[in-house]
Amino acid sequence: MKLQFQIEHAGPDAVLIRFGEQINTDLVPVIRAATKRLQKELQEEIRGLVPSYTTLMLCYDPRKNDFPGIQDKIQQHLANLNVSHAETGKLIEIPVWYHPDVGPDLQHVAEFHQISIDEVIRRHSDTIYQIFAIGFAPGFAYMGNVSNQLATPRLQTPRSHVAAGSVAIADQQTAVYPISTPGGWNILGRTTMKMFDRHSPKLCPVLPGDRVKFVSVSKADFLLAGGQSE
Repeated sequence: MKLQFQIEHAGPDAVLIRFGEQINTDLVPVIRAATKRLQKELQEEIRGLVPSYTTLMLCYDPRKNDFPGIQDKIQQHLANLNVSHAETGKLIEIPVWYHPDVGPDLQHVAEFHQISIDEVIRRHSDTIYQIFAIGFAPGFAYMGNVSNQLATPRLQTPRSHVAAGSVAIADQQTAVYPISTPGGWNILGRTTMKMFDRHSPKLCPVLPGDRVKFVSVSKADFLLAGGQSE
């Protein structure tokens, strides 16, 4: 099947490659494969690639290309793109201590769905999530889809401070706050995994297209791994 996409202007030195109009997990391996192909073929001519839910932004060097030129090259390199099973990305397990001490919205989410806190934990940790995009803050990975049986609207009033490592949900998305920042998502727990490390060559342990499973751990294991309960 021929790959369907549109190429749009996104500024004087960028284009947006649109693969669909609605969030769809089937697009994740497609966008991942397209990112890898264009990075390999155009690495000397581009400044960056930013994959997202339904699009891939490509920033190019205007000294080497103009819009018609980069458009032709994108069409050429993606014409026969082969999307393999490998493009589903690796599976990363993220340990989480789910508890009101570090998950102040556990009770709220439980009451919203009229279920127990244990059931909130089970529903959140039973799902394997797809990483759609990384943004908002360095290492903030937007993951989905949170099931309808757990999806909960954002807080009406965002917090001025959310601790780094906080695991949270908002509507049908889930994420880990990589740094301390304001935020309005429902916090369910906390992880010791660093989602952004400026001293690491990889910076972030996950990439768009990877999959994530949250694994419930005890307070003792959380503290042993260096977690802070305050």
